[in-house]
Amino acid sequence: MTDLKTSLSEAVAAAFAAEGVDAALARVVASDRPDLADFQSNGALAAAKALKANPRELAAKVSERLSADPRLSSVEVAGPGFINLKLSDKALSQRAAAVAADEALAGASLSRPARKVVIDYAGPNVAKPMHVGHLRSSIIGESLKRLFRFRGDIVWGDAHFGDWGFQMGLLITACGDEALALPFMADGDGPFPAESPVTLEDLERLYPQAAAKAKEDPAFRDRARKATAELQGGRPGYRALWAHFVAVSRTALEREFGALDVTFDLWNGESDADPLMPEMLAHLKETGLLVPDDGAQVVHVAKPGETRKKKLADGSVIEAPSPPPLLVVSSEGSAMYGTTDLATILDRRKSIDPDLILYVVDERQAEHFEQVFRAAYLAGYAPEKSLEHLGFGTMNGADGKPFKTRAGGVLKLHDLITMATDKARERLKEAKLGDDLPEAEFEDIARKVAVAALKFADLSNNRTTSYVFDLDRFMSFEGKTGPYLLYQAVRVKSLLRKAADQGVETAAIVVAEPAERDLALTLDAFDAATADAYDKRSPNLIAEHAYRLAQSFSKFYAACPILVAPDAATKGSRLALAAASLHQLETALDLLGIQTPERM
Repeated sequence: MTDLKTSLSEAVAAAFAAEGVDAALARVVASDRPDLADFQSNGALAAAKALKANPRELAAKVSERLSADPRLSSVEVAGPGFINLKLSDKALSQRAAAVAADEALAGASLSRPARKVVIDYAGPNVAKPMHVGHLRSSIIGESLKRLFRFRGDIVWGDAHFGDWGFQMGLLITACGDEALALPFMADGDGPFPAESPVTLEDLERLYPQAAAKAKEDPAFRDRARKATAELQGGRPGYRALWAHFVAVSRTALEREFGALDVTFDLWNGESDADPLMPEMLAHLKETGLLVPDDGAQVVHVAKPGETRKKKLADGSVIEAPSPPPLLVVSSEGSAMYGTTDLATILDRRKSIDPDLILYVVDERQAEHFEQVFRAAYLAGYAPEKSLEHLGFGTMNGADGKPFKTRAGGVLKLHDLITMATDKARERLKEAKLGDDLPEAEFEDIARKVAVAALKFADLSNNRTTSYVFDLDRFMSFEGKTGPYLLYQAVRVKSLLRKAADQGVETAAIVVAEPAERDLALTLDAFDAATADAYDKRSPNLIAEHAYRLAQSFSKFYAACPILVAPDAATKGSRLALAAASLHQLETALDLLGIQTPERM
């Protein structure tokens, strides 16, 4: 099902070609003067310049060819050579009817075979509570997973936990020093206690203490590094203790992800790539990619001549490779962050053989991923251009810095979700929404409003930009917010229930009024919005469409009475437009990971 902008672009391209003009210049866009036209093409200006012709004369010739198109009620030349296109009511009615009849909303209409795609997102570290820094990756990754499936790809979402690095050595050492896990500290094969010697609260307390101590105490840091290497080397007691860390942490992780309606197909961690480590290291050595470097082993990923200025500790400046080498094995013999990322690419190639892997990770990790991707391409673990880092900005406080608690600490994600849910209850009661509902249903609505507020506030921004966290603004039922969109969806649901009670049924769509035209044009733009969001990996384009649709429906609802329309045909037509609007709005919200309640 082709949208109007695409089909009109084809018609204008044919008219340009008939005049001997490059059809690529005939792009059609939504009019920036909707009071004058629905669409416009500005290609005559560039074409006339290339042909050394008069742009208005060229535009007039193209317009003459388009004037016979039955979909257009008018074709006019404006200004220096803009071509304004206004659709007929009949064409808009037919298009609106096609959208209303399309249950799938053309989501799977790809012009190529489906790809196998892995989306790596969330990435929390085991044994540490999730915090606000994990919010954006989880929300953006979940939306992209849904969007890529909607467009027809086969997608695996992978949480990719941090469960195999230095933080594990820190915790093992700290547990030993506090005598929390003595049976696991001894050499030998066990057996080891089946019950965890540590709670999540213990881990949350121990990790920051151990991390701080490692910075101040070289001896403690060295013991933690040795413990990391022994864990990765297979020391039985450390492996058994590590398994308890993972199990205790996963309960909390599932709680936070569940509260955000974020799900994964793969609950893999860095440790899942460990079995491939010997094979990968042997291959890297055989191919000459893995080379010694001051006691460690690295892969040089910079191309010949790629350098940058690097300032040394003594203040001198030298030319160094850019990007720097990827550290694969530390001087203590342990695997590094980049090592497990590289091994994970190899693991995914063997188990899934994806066409594309997307990494939804903070923009500040850009250099790391450039190193890993280059190493993977050099080693032949992934086809060129099949790995993409989708970086994102930070969620900031009013001071413009990454969001902190009032005490200056990092806010736990669980506390953020609780805070948002409390605010949602408050706003619902202020607006007298849900007062007559059972408590369980009211609580479910409050949760959905809270999640909608957090997700839409994030996803309505371009992925690469930072934004300021303002819960009061995010939770408003007015303006460009998640709660506003939920309210509009619930409003349509209420309308449809009333229509059913009165025996009003949908009928053939006939577009005539300006608000009906505007709504039909907005409905038409959905497929283009999802396609653009898919190509640019930018959920904000779907959020923008959802907001425009809610606004268009609100104007339509105010200007075009439905249940009190003058005749049955008009009632049925407008009811069909309302039902189509609800279906598309809920689909857009679902792509953003937002659920809509049945009522408020």
